Amino acid sequence: MRLVILLLLWCSLAGCSAARFAYDHLDAYFLWRSGSYLDLHGEEAGELEERIQDFLAWHRAQALPQYARIADDAARRMSRGMSRQDLVWGYDSLVAQAREGLRQAAERIAPILDRLTPEQVAHLEQRLAEDNRKFAGEFLRGSERERRERRARRTVEQLEDWVGDLSKAQVERVRQYAERAPLIDELRDRDRKRLQADLLRLVRARQARAGLPERAAHWQRGRDPAFVAANDARRQEYFSMILDVDRTLSAAQRARAVAQFRRYAEDMRVLASRAGPAARAP
Repeated sequence: MRLVILLLLWCSLAGCSAARFAYDHLDAYFLWRSGSYLDLHGEEAGELEERIQDFLAWHRAQALPQYARIADDAARRMSRGMSRQDLVWGYDSLVAQAREGLRQAAERIAPILDRLTPEQVAHLEQRLAEDNRKFAGEFLRGSERERRERRARRTVEQLEDWVGDLSKAQVERVRQYAERAPLIDELRDRDRKRLQADLLRLVRARQARAGLPERAAHWQRGRDPAFVAANDARRQEYFSMILDVDRTLSAAQRARAVAQFRRYAEDMRVLASRAGPAARAP
């Protein structure tokens, strides 16, 4: 799942040239990252590189045009002022695209996972455990007050990436969101570990090719109902905060956000035009 999630993060880079540069070098980054998880060598490492290239070819040809259309539509919606329906549309659109991307990535990586040796599986399990320790260090440390303050700071930084400096009133509204929305990091931690355990079961049973694509595309199935409820409540609080901030945006702030969406749409169209030959079937 990390493969496609990382593919989407390039959108947060500032400036079109930076985004295009990052995307053009994702193959090297993914090879390095996935190699650290799978401990592949020789022909196996070569096969992984080919499969990463194949996924990127599919992503350029099929996914990026979809993201460009979403960004164009988001720019139009942003220019007139956001509604809750707009936010639901944006969330649902991105989840739908992520599902297909995760499925495609899983179909390509699964044959390799089904051939991992016990030693390679142990290495993968160790790397996942390291990830969990990093997650705990970033999101679970400190008191509730400290964690809420960190959430407020992160949210302010994210919004300012889009609209520029926030006013005192806008920062205060973000602080209210950070106070009101439930903290869900412990539930996220348990859900991450659930997904990891499911992956390791498939790998040990050599059933990744048969089961991983569907599980990757529907990662939310099997979630703890408490996590589902808390996550929904957090998202609704976030939507309410975004709508309140949107109503107070200056003309310059709104223009900046609209320009960001349009720039990302153009980046994606340029990158998609470099798609080259169609990707092979997994």
